[in-house]
Amino acid sequence: MRIRSSALTAALAVTALAVTGCAGSGASEADAAGGPYRVFVTGGISAQGSLAANAQTSVLAAKASAEAVNRAGGVGGRQVEITVVDDAGDATNAVSKLREAIASGKKPDLFLNSGPSTITTATLPILAQNKILSFNIGPTEDSANPEKYPLNFDLASGPAENAETIARYIKGKGYQSVGVVHSSSAYGEVFGQAMEDALSGAGVTGTGSEEYDSAALDMTAQLQSLKNRGTQALVVDAYGAPLGYLLTSLQRLDWNIPLIGNTSVAGTSLVSKPAPDGVLGTPATANLVMHVMSSTVYDAQDTAVNTMVDNMKAMGDIPSTLILADNYDALPLVAAAANKAGSSDPEALADALENQDVLDSAETAFSPSYHFTAESHASKPGDEAYKFVPPSPLLDGQYGNPSA
Repeated sequence: MRIRSSALTAALAVTALAVTGCAGSGASEADAAGGPYRVFVTGGISAQGSLAANAQTSVLAAKASAEAVNRAGGVGGRQVEITVVDDAGDATNAVSKLREAIASGKKPDLFLNSGPSTITTATLPILAQNKILSFNIGPTEDSANPEKYPLNFDLASGPAENAETIARYIKGKGYQSVGVVHSSSAYGEVFGQAMEDALSGAGVTGTGSEEYDSAALDMTAQLQSLKNRGTQALVVDAYGAPLGYLLTSLQRLDWNIPLIGNTSVAGTSLVSKPAPDGVLGTPATANLVMHVMSSTVYDAQDTAVNTMVDNMKAMGDIPSTLILADNYDALPLVAAAANKAGSSDPEALADALENQDVLDSAETAFSPSYHFTAESHASKPGDEAYKFVPPSPLLDGQYGNPSA
């Protein structure tokens, strides 16, 4: 899909979707005055490749959701105001932008990131210190721990849940002697260990987990090691350009093996584009299936997801897969929590978000369900929320559309 880059860049500049009343010096004053519900969104809009396209989709999802929630009355009667800033996918930039927003006298009521997990690691301590509610799409080892971050909720599935879902798929396929190759990112490291644990728990023989540097251009050594151990199927964690290098390394070894890519693979544009811009339809992806959210796969009968897609399209082209559209669900969840709490106070909202009746009442679409509890702020939607699909062209951010 071709992206109208100039129009999209303009649309993703710092914006206010709706402002009502007078903005006070902080979230509590704005709440008392009936001012806007301030949502601060960071994303790597000016980054390169997949990171930029995914960030743009993440921001688009947040803006479309805000429009829908505002039409329904806002958050506790407060109209949502979205502010988008470009962090270039850099954690230092994200921290700087967040600190500036807090110091400006208009502290955000809600913070949304657009990944990657390095942004989460850098911003969560600041959010906790300033008691700002946040929804996160780049889970880390402790981001869903309410004892450490009581006001953060992971929209994206965590490494452990993703690994367990993949392990059950592998078990069902009858694969044995399964290896894992993963990046050195915060998510990749946790996912690698989680995948080993999940394979063991599913009764599948693991051949080990090999890590590559995220800046590496060649993964031949790691893959050769797994091949030497008799690996018969391979779980792959790779995001952006590293996926291309990894697939090239596999071809260099002439190693034709079933590949199960995690959500990082599914979020990489290479797999949805033919050569020379991508690898779709080449031998490199002939053995690849990808673990995705069900909303990332076209279904003409899924009204909620199709409404989400229509709302996003009304605001601009969807430049990447919907695997990064998690933020669409953040505001419906907050609105449902505000209805329960009778307040938009962050701690009251966090308490309400641990109530399953509240979660079930939220008009979410990216994921069919959420299961936050007082013990865990991980999303845990269950196996019905996922699918395993081969690479295909994207249409409106979805795989498997026959019109693509």
